[in-house]
Amino acid sequence: MTARRNFKRQVRARAAKTGESYTSALRHFRPAPPGDAGSHRSVRLAVAQTPVREDPRDGDALRESGREVRALMREAAARGARVVHFPEGAICFPGKFVMSVDGPDAVGPADWDRCRWAVLQAELAEIAGLARELRLWTVIASAHRLTGANRPHNSLYVISDAGEVVTRYDERLLSRTKVTYMYAPGVSPVTFEVDGVRFGCLLGMEIHYPELFAQYEELDVDCVLFSTSGTPGNTAAQAQGHATVNSYWVSFSVPAWHGTPSGVAAPDGEWLARCHADGSPSVAVVDLDDSSEAAADAVAYGRPWRREARSGIYTAHQVDDPRSEDRTAGF
Repeated sequence: MTARRNFKRQVRARAAKTGESYTSALRHFRPAPPGDAGSHRSVRLAVAQTPVREDPRDGDALRESGREVRALMREAAARGARVVHFPEGAICFPGKFVMSVDGPDAVGPADWDRCRWAVLQAELAEIAGLARELRLWTVIASAHRLTGANRPHNSLYVISDAGEVVTRYDERLLSRTKVTYMYAPGVSPVTFEVDGVRFGCLLGMEIHYPELFAQYEELDVDCVLFSTSGTPGNTAAQAQGHATVNSYWVSFSVPAWHGTPSGVAAPDGEWLARCHADGSPSVAVVDLDDSSEAAADAVAYGRPWRREARSGIYTAHQVDDPRSEDRTAGF
């Protein structure tokens, strides 16, 4: 930690002497890779919190959810956002008892014929149309219908500012109920780019799996978009931890009633902005800017340092010493 403080002190001293920004001074100490010099990436992200309804048989409720989503999209666009990120269940999070063939008091295999698929797809189509109108990238969760008797995926659709689905993330590590009775699991990570900023997607209870966040660090993402309808544990603190240990932003989108507001954690783990704490539908807007001091230091210092440490550099410094091997050698 002393070395890191000294390093940052040197960078700030150069910035003060030359009038450069912190990021420009940092490049003097840690030059960018060839072809990357002078690059600067920034995108404005809005993270949302919405009510979550659990009955996909209720067409009116699906339509109301769609209207609420589109209202928040308009607010995000009015505040200059290029990307808006919604929680799991923003249109509907089908309840396990509602869907169960053994319900309403027991959990069993889900009967997906109960879902008003035509209404759900119509609402998603309207959302895509508004994304095109607003020129707003929109990341929104929904069940993704498969063919025949196959269960759907629990998914995040990535809709471009042209109103097109450019990719889709399917939840991979589902709860026992989800994977046993409700959904088919996904198989791979998903990334996409907006204005040079690279995003990864996670969903549901995947906040509890650090290996998924580490995988996105290996894929060089700048921000992970995590959507959930709620999962046990202090998930907000986990989001901050994943941001810190991986040196990227984490967008944390939860239902309005979750108990902790949606927000965006910086690469140093601090919250940049959060939605209303009173549980009302809202968006929080932040600039993901790699010229910020926290981002520049975390990405230029923290991420390369961890990668170097994991690369096997310590092997050359290991010693062949009997006192090293003997765990009971005492003092």
